[in-house]
Amino acid sequence: MVADFNGTYQAILGCPSLTKFMAVPHYSYLLLKMPTEKGVLTVKGNVYTAYTCEEESLKITKAIDLSIRMAETTNQATQTPSD
Repeated sequence: MVADFNGTYQAILGCPSLTKFMAVPHYSYLLLKMPTEKGVLTVKGNVYTAYTCEEESLKITKAIDLSIRMAETTNQATQTPSD
């Protein structure tokens, strides 16, 4: 059985769920395998999708960091020195 959908399996199951479902992630191959009543279910990842998600995550992290630094700078600039 192969689940055919676009996405990365890390977004579906966390570590507790992997343990509960006796799932085995194969990170090198972007595969997730777990036993079912009808045999082994294999969820295939997509390298392009995984890479794109990683790039977007990095862009968002950089934007948030820049926003925080800009807010801190603005806050420091508006503070008046105390006499």
